[in-house]
Amino acid sequence: MKTLLITGGAGFIGSNFIRYLLQKYDDYRIINYDKLTYAGNLENLRDVEDDSRYQFIKGDICDAQLVNQVTQEVDIIINFAAESHVDRSILDPGSFIQTDVYGTYVLLEAAKAKGVERYLQISTDEVYGSVEEGSFKETDPLKPNSPYSASKAGGDLIVRAYHETFGLPTLITRSSNNFGPYQYPEKLISLFVTNALDDLPLPLYGDGLNVRDWIYVLDNCEAIDVVLHKGEIGEIYNIGTGNEKSNIWITKKILEILDKPESLIQPVADRLGHDRRYSLDCSKIRALGWQSQFDLEQALVETVRWYAENEKWWRRLKKNGR
Repeated sequence: MKTLLITGGAGFIGSNFIRYLLQKYDDYRIINYDKLTYAGNLENLRDVEDDSRYQFIKGDICDAQLVNQVTQEVDIIINFAAESHVDRSILDPGSFIQTDVYGTYVLLEAAKAKGVERYLQISTDEVYGSVEEGSFKETDPLKPNSPYSASKAGGDLIVRAYHETFGLPTLITRSSNNFGPYQYPEKLISLFVTNALDDLPLPLYGDGLNVRDWIYVLDNCEAIDVVLHKGEIGEIYNIGTGNEKSNIWITKKILEILDKPESLIQPVADRLGHDRRYSLDCSKIRALGWQSQFDLEQALVETVRWYAENEKWWRRLKKNGR
């Protein structure tokens, strides 16, 4: 039985990925290592906490001593741990640099010392910056425009360096905008769904025409799984669906699903450094046999339904500000 260290496993994508792995593989043992900041929530994994193959350890990836201790029994490291909200990075860039850059370095040092089979870094399409036409390939230069995306780009470059310099068996995935169950209610879809359920305003940045490629979180989980098992060491893989929609389109679709009036939309001043459009060329991962399984509109319906049926989960978070 192999042991996988999943850092940031109590967060949105990490918790969905842990559940995905436990359901798919009988011979994997999972260590969930998470600092439990505001976006880390053990309730996300309440249904698997009694599984004998699952263990939770509270810890910071910047804590080298604890990380080295935990990795002694680990075969594979998958790093989801990150400060991840652009708005927060504008207010506090330092915490993003600390976690996303220094924390990645700490994990890489531990991975090198242990001699892990694979180290997989979970990154974002935001490292490429904005594109007016065409789509970003993995070989395109990084041009991050926010402290968040810059910190993630820094982490990616350190991962690359550890592969080139030390021969560490690394992989990197860069996914488009994820949505689905257990997403902390500060991102566009999770915030707007929960606000709309309470008939609260939906604060839409600028003209609402910023475009993102939207991917249902379980599609991303499957893609990460494919890269982990079939990806070529040292390579980077974009993960997207081609579901490029403007923020205003997503907003109106949420209101339509909930049968709420568009008068709830409240335009607000645009975010500083707001990227206009993200778009990914995903031919590399498709060559590994992966393709999206979820229709965007149906996945949106399912996501809205999940938040409507799990009010206790998100109301506590919004009430307590965590």
